[in-house]
Amino acid sequence: MSQFAPPVVKIEGITKVFGQGETAVHALRGVSLEIEQGEFVAIMGASGSGKTTLMNILGCLDIPTEGDYWIRNLNVADLDEEQLSVVRSQLIGFVFQSFNLIPRTSAAQNVELPLAYQGVSLSERRKRALAALESVGLGDRGRHEPQELSGGQQQRVAIARALVTNPAMVLADEPTGALDTQSTKEILELLHKINAMGSTVIVITHEEEVARAARRMIRLRDGQVVEDTKWVA
Repeated sequence: MSQFAPPVVKIEGITKVFGQGETAVHALRGVSLEIEQGEFVAIMGASGSGKTTLMNILGCLDIPTEGDYWIRNLNVADLDEEQLSVVRSQLIGFVFQSFNLIPRTSAAQNVELPLAYQGVSLSERRKRALAALESVGLGDRGRHEPQELSGGQQQRVAIARALVTNPAMVLADEPTGALDTQSTKEILELLHKINAMGSTVIVITHEEEVARAARRMIRLRDGQVVEDTKWVA
């Protein structure tokens, strides 16, 4: 990475307040951080720490009350809802705890979906979807529907869907929360593989084990960053 490349994520003085007056809830209190291209970061904290609120802002699913947020050099605060939708579609790959796959639809068609929203031709999106499935070890499962796959395999399909648009970052919300121990291990190994290939990976978790699998851990408490630790795994 060039030393002049902008961070994938840069937030400065982010606050988020829900409600008004005496009932206002201050979910985030002046959070600032940068995440560089190619990092593998875990954002963790207990319930009520602000991590879900921060994830929603990072994913352009919500906007801060105050502060600035850049994805690469794009200031999200300057964008309207239609532009935010384009950012979500093209720059962010989402992975959810509950997989969010469409039932009775093949794995390949599930992976293709973000490309269909972008207007990519059928032949091109099928080609890219199959390549993404191959990259997560499911090259032979493209015709299988979600109910025909294990939980771990469904999460792999979800990760392939997140990767198919070549996003600036993969944002994973509790990606192992619905999985057993072995599937959790396999998904974490897959996230490491994706990161090693150059993707920026951000995992939201409340589990220490999952956070320790990352290269950097940002811990939130009461809406503030209380720990920011990097290590070589």
